[in-house]
Amino acid sequence: MNDRTGKQSQLFKLKVWGRNACFTRPEMKVERVSYDVMTPAAARGVLEAILWKPAIRWHITQIDVLKPIKWESVRRNEVGAVMSPRTSGLFIEDERQQRAGLLLRDVAYNVHAYFEMTEWAGVVDNLAKFEEMFQRRARKGQCFHRPYLGCREFAADFAPVNGDMPTPIDESRNLGWILYDMDFSGKEPMPRFFHAKLEKGSVKVPAFDSKEVRG
Repeated sequence: MNDRTGKQSQLFKLKVWGRNACFTRPEMKVERVSYDVMTPAAARGVLEAILWKPAIRWHITQIDVLKPIKWESVRRNEVGAVMSPRTSGLFIEDERQQRAGLLLRDVAYNVHAYFEMTEWAGVVDNLAKFEEMFQRRARKGQCFHRPYLGCREFAADFAPVNGDMPTPIDESRNLGWILYDMDFSGKEPMPRFFHAKLEKGSVKVPAFDSKEVRG
């Protein structure tokens, strides 16, 4: 699948897991409601927390669901205003709002991904250099910031998958249209979506520029 003679790296497999996750549906304006599975954007965020440079761009090809999809309903206190630097302050008790959330509980995924070299790659940048960097950092648990599962309060653990692959759940269903990622090519970032299907516990992710991905 990958163009080893060009600008694409080998295919990496990373296991990601955590206590809770919330891959928020954008159509829910106030209450946080998660998609059933991890989105490609969230998976890219985890990979970029481990290794990101201007010279590389991550692409997700598949997400395996390793644990049964379980839900948890919570109520949280949130601050309903953003403090401006032009104001003297913000009294939190006046802006506190209680909101409901429908989260995923006890999640684990296998993320299949590769990166490609970008136009920002320098003369000393090459595939082997960044492949080795990612493998080393993933193996040692190194990251630029703690990866998270949709929301920053839901920290993610991770480990590279070497050898036998964990088995996805035995479940298939139509997941409908879910967020793929943001498109930053225009003047304003725009969301892009794709029709996701869970087949034997795996979601195949089309290429970002394919006809299956729509704005």
